[in-house]
Order: sequence, then C-alpha cells, then structure tokens
Amino acid sequence: MTSIAFGPVPSRRLGQSLGVNHIPPKVCTYSCLYCQLGPTPGTSLARAAFYAPEHVVAQVTERVQALRTRGEPIDYLTFVPDGEPTLDLRLGDMIDSLKPLGIRIAVISNGSLVWQDEVRTALAKADWVSLKVDSADETVWRRINRPDQSLRLQTVLDGMAAFTRSYRGCLVTETMLLDGVNDDPATVRATAAFVATLRPHTAYLLVPTRPTAAAWARCPSEEAVTRAYQIFAARLARVELLTGGETAAFGATGDAENDLLSTAAVHPMRAEAVRQLLAKDGAAWQVVEQLVARKLLKEIEYEGETFYVRCFAPKRELIPPR
Repeated sequence: MTSIAFGPVPSRRLGQSLGVNHIPPKVCTYSCLYCQLGPTPGTSLARAAFYAPEHVVAQVTERVQALRTRGEPIDYLTFVPDGEPTLDLRLGDMIDSLKPLGIRIAVISNGSLVWQDEVRTALAKADWVSLKVDSADETVWRRINRPDQSLRLQTVLDGMAAFTRSYRGCLVTETMLLDGVNDDPATVRATAAFVATLRPHTAYLLVPTRPTAAAWARCPSEEAVTRAYQIFAARLARVELLTGGETAAFGATGDAENDLLSTAAVHPMRAEAVRQLLAKDGAAWQVVEQLVARKLLKEIEYEGETFYVRCFAPKRELIPPR
C-alpha cells in the first residue's frame, strides 16, 4: 500500500513539513506539462473516497508520535498527494481528525474544484492553502495544465475568487512558468492581474526543477523569470521565486556568497541591494564577479536597472512538438 505519511521534508514555505499522501497515483483533474509524476492516464472530476480516513489518520499519527519521540520538529501536516487532494471526498473529515495533534495543516491544490461548495468547505478547515494559477487565459491554461475536457477556466477562477472571499487562513498562489508557453509579458500580466484579485499572502513563481511529463517542457530563461517577477511585484505585496536553488540562509550572516545565493534565489536583487548586503557581510564586489563567472549568479538588465538572480539548472535543449 502507498506510504501515507512521509517526511518531514524541509520546505521554505512550510518549514518542516510532514506530507500526507492520501490520493493514489495519479488521480487528477489536470495532466500538467510539467508534472514530475508524469502524464495523467485519464483526468477526472469525480470525487471519491480512496483510503479509509481512519487508516490515513492512524498512519499520520503514528509517524508524528515517532518523530516527537526523537525530538524532531513538525511545522505542518501537508496534504500533497500523488494527485489532486480535493478529489478526496473525505478530505475535510481527515483534516478535522488530525487537528487534535496540534500541528497546523496545509493543503497544496491545483484549485480546479473550488467552484464546488463542498470543496471550499473542506479547504476552509486548513490553516494554509495553496492554489495553482498558471494562466488566466483559457487557451494557455489548456495547453499548460491540460485539464479535464469538461472544465472551464472561468468556472475555476470564479471558484477561487469565492473561496478567497470567505477563507480565514493563510492563502498563497503558485504559478509555474514554462519557456514559450506562459512566460511572455502579456500572459504574465494577465495572470498577475487575476492573482492580485485573490490577495494572497504570497504569490510564488516556480520553474521546473525535476523531469517533466512532457519532455519538451522546459525552464524559462533567467531574464524571463526576472521579468515575470517584476510584473507580479508591481501588483502584489509579496512575491517569491521557488527555483530550486535556494539555501537555508537569508539576510547577512557573514557568509557573503551563501547570503547572496540564498537571497537571489527568492528575489532578483538590484545592484544597490547587492552592494548593501556585501557591506553588511564585510565583503567586496569580487564575490559577485566570482559567482557570475561560476554561473551561479546572473546579471540581468530590466527596464534600465541591473538585477542579479540565482542561475537555474542547465536547460535541456529539446524542441517542442509542432
């Protein structure tokens, strides 16, 4: 049987996150180009009961007790299964049953079913919810997320808006950027405009860091991601990059190289901000030059300003199908 509880996994968003895998692979409403689990054999909107809630709760409780015995911290119990978590009819029941453990609960969802009242009710029980918004354009959405044919994007977006009007926990959004698919300025502006209406605590921008379902789907350039970041930041109070290159340190610790890489992985840094961080660490500009030469940091010009961003993993030179 599938391992229900896994981790905890260190997460920049959720600290020490104990995963809850309550959906069999790969039961999903989408078949995203970039999914690390591969294509969805057959998308579905039919909610069902997959594992007995008692079994899920027992597995998670056992794992929590074992970790607590060893003195290991757990910041969140995170529903992040091998499919779409809101397809589970008993999601709300499981959240209620896990609350006595005294650990905050998170759900990472693609948001495709939040137009359903029962789904919004279940998600409302969680302390932290992530919704995926890869595009606000129907054509682009169908290309990147490859949703179930019966879904309509406006229905999904309206459902997200309805959820955010009533949700009292911490809401974040995730936008995965793919080269040549949804990273052009017009598409990014439309996406950012919609995300801004949700007023998330944080809007995360992601790039693929693992093998993708479609072999040709690849990471955008650092220039394209920096541009997307600036477009989002113009509309939203808090925007962060999740590019897979972050390290644990943030701010000035005395280790200029690590400080620069960890911060530039989250936010493209203006040259002046880089100078200020170097000054706090007592380091010279030579550190930047060396990181650029080693292809760990990249210098980018955007609208007359110089930015520095953490380099991504090498891109595969694959040609998308015509």
